Amino acid sequence: MNTDLKQRIESLLEETENKGVRLVAATKTVCPEIINEAVSYGIKTIGENRVQELLEKYDKIDKRNIEIHFIGKLQTNKVKYIIDKVDLIHSVDSLKLGQVINKYAAEYGKIQEILIEVNVSGEETKGGIAPDELEQLLVSLSKLDNIKVRGLMCIPSVEKIPGENKRFFDLLYKLLVDNNNKNIDNIYMDILSMGMSGDYLTAISSGATMVRVGTKIFGQRNYTEV
Repeated sequence: MNTDLKQRIESLLEETENKGVRLVAATKTVCPEIINEAVSYGIKTIGENRVQELLEKYDKIDKRNIEIHFIGKLQTNKVKYIIDKVDLIHSVDSLKLGQVINKYAAEYGKIQEILIEVNVSGEETKGGIAPDELEQLLVSLSKLDNIKVRGLMCIPSVEKIPGENKRFFDLLYKLLVDNNNKNIDNIYMDILSMGMSGDYLTAISSGATMVRVGTKIFGQRNYTEV
């Protein structure tokens, strides 16, 4: 038994799922054996960033009691490889990507749930659609039969000062409420995926319903991406 891992997970579940917030364990670079151990300690959702890594792990993960989410940037030519393997795609940022997901979901015979990634911080290096383009994207996606928009997602910069990202999380919350109030056909959003290891408590205070936590669960890993 990995006592440290168990304690970290139990502490995080107390801060999140016991308060109605879904904890997504970000499992980038984490081996299937450790993922399965984390699941045995209470993790119910894992999030993978890379298609190839997900494919390599998929058959070795105990999938009986978990959801698998795709939380990284998704290229259109990779959609077909994961459409039968994921419950939720967090990072849709264009109509083109939505159309490709819809196409493969129809072929597979499922309604694929997705989140729209919004670039709330306005950084050129970040993915996501601009806030002022969100409504039109929602209108366009609402016409596709095999996807369901469940909510919004964002990835602001790593906080240098605690609470620094609150303004971005508040903006994403406002965008969700405002666009729900527009009563777009076939669109009602109930998921806000925001907050990572360094700022998940800030995100929860701003209305996050889902947080993506990796380092706080599995420790520092050998990569520099956030």
